[in-house]
Amino acid sequence: METATSPVESILLINGIAIVILLVLSAFFSGSETALTAASRARMHQLESDGVGPARTVNRLRDDKESLIGAILLGNNLVNILASALATTLFITLVGDGAVPLATLVMTLLVLIFAEVLPKTYAIHHADRMALTVAPVLRWVVLILSPVTRGVTAIVRLVFRIFGARSGEVTMTDYSDELRGAIELHRGPDADVHHERLMLRSILDLADVEVAEIMTHRRNVVTINTTQSQQDMIDEVVQSPYTRLPIWREEPDNIVGVLHARDLLRAVNNCRGQLDRLSIESIAAKPWFIPDTTTLLDQLQAFRTRREHFAMVVDEYGSLQGVVTLEDILEEIVGDIADEHDIPVAGVRPQPNGSYIIDGTVTLRDLNRRFEWRLPDEEASTLAGLVLHEARRIPEVGQTYTFYGFRFEILRRQRNQITSIRVVPPPPAED
Repeated sequence: METATSPVESILLINGIAIVILLVLSAFFSGSETALTAASRARMHQLESDGVGPARTVNRLRDDKESLIGAILLGNNLVNILASALATTLFITLVGDGAVPLATLVMTLLVLIFAEVLPKTYAIHHADRMALTVAPVLRWVVLILSPVTRGVTAIVRLVFRIFGARSGEVTMTDYSDELRGAIELHRGPDADVHHERLMLRSILDLADVEVAEIMTHRRNVVTINTTQSQQDMIDEVVQSPYTRLPIWREEPDNIVGVLHARDLLRAVNNCRGQLDRLSIESIAAKPWFIPDTTTLLDQLQAFRTRREHFAMVVDEYGSLQGVVTLEDILEEIVGDIADEHDIPVAGVRPQPNGSYIIDGTVTLRDLNRRFEWRLPDEEASTLAGLVLHEARRIPEVGQTYTFYGFRFEILRRQRNQITSIRVVPPPPAED
């Protein structure tokens, strides 16, 4: 014979089923919050560009974070409180006295395991997939609960205003720092990965680096004196490894033009051997002077706008400091670009004991890029300049300094210029 189910048993069964459903809803809200927070912003943007509808919904939900978080918290708290109340009623019926502590313990374990840890763990490991799945449902949840969430938000802002806290200001995310962090995470044993990381990091640095840090110093610039004979000037151009050379008159700072070897060759050909008819200054281009504080990004854009590859760098007093080329800026991004006419200048000689013998003229940016060091380049652009800045004096040969975890030993000095330094980097664990 079938036993009829009593009304009490029916109520207990309904309460049990309701608690299970509420726990599932709580897991949905908890997992959805984690998935939408952890989902890749870049991937969602790309999927939206590709026409994926749920990705667009994810981006719209994250654009209105207050409404999204408010709806999720409201729904999650609502189902958790209701589940706890039903569980308390269920245990009072089954146990009687002592039901409240027992119900609290059981519901805490159930909510913690099945409504918090389990869905959030899954969401962390499958954030993108879960975000695309729950976004269409959450869109309707946010829409339905929006009147309540708006009221709650208004109350929160009122409380903030009473206590003098600021809640209305919108702080823009520093996407540059986010990109730098993502680049630093882009690691691997492959040399190509290392090179890619350097390139991406250098692109972000273009707006912060000035041309004075990468220019060829005037001491190393090959220039042509226009007061010498035409044949001597032609010989200097032919012997030089450079295509463009500044020309000066009377004094080296008086730059009157920039001579291109191709233009000189064309002019010599047109003279038919009569070099006295050749005027070097007439075929030289007008020099382009730029301040040494110009950033690489601005100079790169200026090169593109003017369709030029060569600029003279001057300081605030108008004195010539050096030259910068388009190739110099490109090398800051992709690394050294050498051709068959370039003069190899290593400047860094690794030693068997792990130290490096480095020329004083080697730039700090090149060292940081090559070895991923963290030597500061705000006050000095070369290694010798950094030693002078930190030592606050012109050191003698044999003196040793230690700063930033590195040890610097002066090996050679020419007059007041430091020409060779032994650098001992810190152990990898300290770097």
